[in-house]
Amino acid sequence: MKKHLTHDRVFLITSIILQLGLAFFFGHAYDMRIFIATGYLVGTGQNPYIAQDLASIFNNSSFQGITSVGYLPPWPLVDGLIYFFSYRIVPNLLLYNLALKLPIIAANISLAYLVANILRKLKADEKKTRLAWLFILFNPFFLYATCAWGQFDSIVAFFTLLALVRFSEDKLAASAIWLALAITLKPTAIPVILAIFAALLGRPFRVMFRYFVLLFTSALILIAFPFIFLSWDPSPILQHWNAHFTVGGGISFMTFLELVRYSYQLPGLWWLVGLAWIPALVTAALFLRPGPASLVNLLRKSTIMILVFFLFRSWVSETNLILLIPLLLILTGVGELNPRILTSVWVLALSFSFFSTSPFQLLFPSLPALMDRLLQLSEVVRTARLVIRTIVVIPWLVAGAWMVIRCIRQDRFESNKFQAQSHPLVSA
Repeated sequence: MKKHLTHDRVFLITSIILQLGLAFFFGHAYDMRIFIATGYLVGTGQNPYIAQDLASIFNNSSFQGITSVGYLPPWPLVDGLIYFFSYRIVPNLLLYNLALKLPIIAANISLAYLVANILRKLKADEKKTRLAWLFILFNPFFLYATCAWGQFDSIVAFFTLLALVRFSEDKLAASAIWLALAITLKPTAIPVILAIFAALLGRPFRVMFRYFVLLFTSALILIAFPFIFLSWDPSPILQHWNAHFTVGGGISFMTFLELVRYSYQLPGLWWLVGLAWIPALVTAALFLRPGPASLVNLLRKSTIMILVFFLFRSWVSETNLILLIPLLLILTGVGELNPRILTSVWVLALSFSFFSTSPFQLLFPSLPALMDRLLQLSEVVRTARLVIRTIVVIPWLVAGAWMVIRCIRQDRFESNKFQAQSHPLVSA
């Protein structure tokens, strides 16, 4: 037993060192520049939603002409707090780049332990539980998308999973607050609302009413507080409220758009395609059935809704798939999904990212000149690169659709079983 614990400490320390190293040297050229600039603007009492030329502040010409942050206030506030205790004291860009990723690294580690604890509570095989823990600590795509890239989807995943756990424990107030925090960090967690709605259908109306009042009140406070008390002008956000609905690309069914139009913008009435996820989610929600008030049932429903959201959005960043991975890990650990499906998800996402040139852009903090040369070389084979990228998306869409169908069938099976146990005379 002591030997086993010693090995776990070694793995944990190794993962932390690896994540710190990746976080220090790497960072996405677009996202990290915006987070760095956002931290400065918030930390110095300015509105982060109004873009500024900060080349002189960071002694770096790449901070000329950057756009403003596109996320709701919680993440800009985190960036501002980190700036205040890092770059303001020690003005080093690499250290600041690392500091901005410390909450992400903390979320990665917390998520690994949360997934392992859930699998133990669900009485999953100990070997599978340990592999799930190691997966999050060392998986190449997971570490690449979080501590190397600098995206905070693992924080969203942690809060979302925690909200589902608290809901299964009947701690509904805590669940609503955690889910509100996840959604205001990134709206990718919105589909979970429908999964929880389906889970609440069998309860008294007042329970559902209280849950959603607390959820939406918490979200409103998290969004409105900075605009009111920090005097931020919300007009840039309001003017571009539909920004994510008017573009197509990423690891989505519209990834071919850049190949045929040399642009991400949806032409003409094609903006309607950007809203396809709304009827898709409503339709998927109609397939959900009442079932046992168990965590597995809730995780399954959440997986269905998140997958449908991703499959029908016209723009999906490959980093967004981090939200799915903990759910898929748990469902795989309890035997509901084949491990090969989980493998295909992260391998395809990592492959897609390579042909999108994202790995080259991660050299922005440490080797910007090399990054520029690699990006120039990638343009030489642009057409071939985008064709391959489009081909890579196809098996992801197929795998995603298969998982949705598999989970819906399992959801129906569990629902029928639950109803038979609840009404034995009817089933007889």
